Amino acid sequence: MKNLQYLIIHCTDTPQGRNISAQDIRRWHIVERGWSKVGYSDMIHIDGTLENLTPFDQDSQVDPFEVTNGVLGMNGVSRHVVYVGGQKEGKPYDTRTEEQYYALETYVKYMILRHPGIKIAGHHQFSKKKCPSFHVPEWLQSICIDEKNIYYEIR
Repeated sequence: MKNLQYLIIHCTDTPQGRNISAQDIRRWHIVERGWSKVGYSDMIHIDGTLENLTPFDQDSQVDPFEVTNGVLGMNGVSRHVVYVGGQKEGKPYDTRTEEQYYALETYVKYMILRHPGIKIAGHHQFSKKKCPSFHVPEWLQSICIDEKNIYYEIR
């Protein structure tokens, strides 16, 4: 069990406007990829609805039952949230709806309230992927997130 250090933002890398279910995520990750768990803790649907995919408690520890497969090497110290979308005409594109934008902003600010030392990052900062199809540090600045909570490095 380790301390929660990061909230990593993802996109489903699916076409704009296409609804995705928790069942789809489970099939993609567990059945098709052979992972033991899904890659995300929570999912934000097109209408802004938040759905929990991997149960977690609200403390600052990442218990074994809370670990997801979101970013290799970071899973034991992070929580992962995904928004549905991230692709337009087959290319990475910020497809967040107004509802998703608001839901993600609320989610991030809530996580900072619960975990004041947490760093917020995009999947793209830990891999060569374009996920979540927008520059997370820049977006965090635009919604007035304190610099101490923004992860700037790219690995």
